Amino acid sequence: MGLVRVGVIGGSGVYQLNALQNPQAQTVETPWGRPSADLVVGEIGGHEFAFLPRHGAGHRFSPTDIPYQANIYAMRMLGVERIVSVSAVGSLCEEYVPGDFVLPDQFVDRTTQRQQSFFGEGLVAHVPLAKPVDEQMASAVLKSGQALGLKIHHGGSYVTIEGPQFSTQAESELFRTWGCKLVGMTNGSEAKLAREAGMEFCTIAMVTDFDCWHPDHQDVDVAQVVAVAKSNATSVSGLLEKSLPQLAQLGESRWAHVLDDAVMTAKEHRCPEMMQRTAALFRSS
Repeated sequence: MGLVRVGVIGGSGVYQLNALQNPQAQTVETPWGRPSADLVVGEIGGHEFAFLPRHGAGHRFSPTDIPYQANIYAMRMLGVERIVSVSAVGSLCEEYVPGDFVLPDQFVDRTTQRQQSFFGEGLVAHVPLAKPVDEQMASAVLKSGQALGLKIHHGGSYVTIEGPQFSTQAESELFRTWGCKLVGMTNGSEAKLAREAGMEFCTIAMVTDFDCWHPDHQDVDVAQVVAVAKSNATSVSGLLEKSLPQLAQLGESRWAHVLDDAVMTAKEHRCPEMMQRTAALFRSS
């Protein structure tokens, strides 16, 4: 196996990466438990990539119960520098319609029940997150989508809700007053952990519905989400196949050494167990 620089996390309706050649499943054990499923490593355009379905085989994990820490840590253990996260989302604006693809550039976190950090008591670290999405990655995916003739947009804030319930109408309207363009249940959590792991991050959001704010459309339901996700499956596969080799050539993450100055706990007070659990996140100078 060659160097795996880019990892792909698939969401609702994206449970495999058909473009991978010579795929091999790898069982990865992490200090944070097992990831959602075995990671599948294969080749596209002469580069190695890793794929992981965030909800597990058969969509077993709800958004709250996804083992986010194990998923991101497993990618880091394989050497991944950049993560592309594919996600089904609801649109909070007129311009993004079901069937469109969107590359959001910001996240608003409204979750309440998740572990979204590798750090805590015994090892405290604070990383910057002002710009959670890598513009180089988003630009490469955007150009690939345009070349394929896809309806793809760049920009907008993605509000991450806890779920598993969809939004109330009041919540949906509130998110719109904040200027958010998309609503989903997973990607904000992944973006935070990816930054702590020193990785670049980019979301490919597949719009499946208008949430529940739009007066001319019915409230979102699972049947609608699945139907649109399935109809987009071929387009998603083509977009990844075209853009991933370009992302692999971007090289090391600029956040590779983000933890060098992020740990606030004095060395003599750092918990040995926590240091061991986070070892793969720290890189030698």
